[in-house]
Amino acid sequence: MGIGYALSEELVIEQGHVVNGDLRKYKLPRSLDIPEVVPILVEAHSADGPFGAKGVGEITSIPTAPAITNAIYARWSANHRAAATPGQVLEKGQEARSNL
Repeated sequence: MGIGYALSEELVIEQGHVVNGDLRKYKLPRSLDIPEVVPILVEAHSADGPFGAKGVGEITSIPTAPAITNAIYARWSANHRAAATPGQVLEKGQEARSNL
């Protein structure tokens, strides 16, 4: 979720209307577009959850997009908003090179 939000998922609005409102135009990453994810399980009993369980499903998506856009900033010294699509990254890279 976080990788897609950072690099490809962009809601395009023109004149108050959503232009890419369906999955044909809204670019979601496919399984070949993301790196291998190696989970690290840390088991710790929680008194709050049922049978000691805790929810961890979407919590990892929170820092992913900022980490990616910060890496782009560190490389090109260019601010990005999510989504930093490949075209936007290329444009910022070319701008940064021309300013050297």
